[in-house]
Amino acid sequence: MKTFITQFFTWWNGQTLGTRFFTWRKGTKVGEDELGNIYYEGLSTFDSEGRKRRWVVYNGYAEASAIPAGWHGWMHHRVDTPPSQENYKPYGWEKSHQPNLTGSPAAYRPKGSIAHGDNRPTVTGDYDAWTPGA
Repeated sequence: MKTFITQFFTWWNGQTLGTRFFTWRKGTKVGEDELGNIYYEGLSTFDSEGRKRRWVVYNGYAEASAIPAGWHGWMHHRVDTPPSQENYKPYGWEKSHQPNLTGSPAAYRPKGSIAHGDNRPTVTGDYDAWTPGA
């Protein structure tokens, strides 16, 4: 259980007290995904385009990429039926969630990058520099 201070001041690791109160008063739970994120729809709240407002309370840190494909479609009003109310099965080509690894030891470091740790390949001389007016 998060402390009162954490719920009052942080937004990146779960819902704040304001979000909790708004959800309690104006939202209805629509479903939960395999990552533990909980999805809500507004009872009488609408977005700027007149559609019912939809939001997610993340399980842990707020990371938009942690929303599975089926729920992403529902969140962005691409489909009307949430995955919890249908027999949604992801396609074989849909990848499962992988957290953003930037800044971690597992981050992508392409060959030739200073962060890769290897020596850069030597120049072969097969490149001709552009010269203006030539």
